[in-house]
Amino acid sequence: MKYCVSCGSEYQEHVKECADCPGSELVDAEGMRQRGLPLPHERDTREFIRVGSAEDPLTAEDFVRLLESEKIPVFSRPRRAGTVDVLTTGNPHPWWEILVPEEHVQRATALLEQEQAQLEETAGEAAQAAEEEEREGEQTGTPTSS
Repeated sequence: MKYCVSCGSEYQEHVKECADCPGSELVDAEGMRQRGLPLPHERDTREFIRVGSAEDPLTAEDFVRLLESEKIPVFSRPRRAGTVDVLTTGNPHPWWEILVPEEHVQRATALLEQEQAQLEETAGEAAQAAEEEEREGEQTGTPTSS
């Protein structure tokens, strides 16, 4: 049997290309193992560990894209802000946790810390630019009369 390295679909030996992933390589079971990819009938027993969190879905998507670009398996999931969360954290809003396999925790944590620092840095600049724009609007704007 052959397997698609992108989606893991199983194919007979005579098939040359994955029907779902045009251009993806088809390899045998040994090729999948060498790449660290599970076969469809094998159970994935990796433990995923939280390496970060995001306050909104867009930031969570950015974090996932960053880790995926570094070839780190990742997924995010929304966590509900229930009564216990409100009591223990004071946060009434949902948040997203970012999870990666155990063997990628250190690298993923470092990447997310760098990204978070960059976001905080640009957030300050964006807030300052918004304040300046508002001041300019107040100075040049004409008051509306009723």
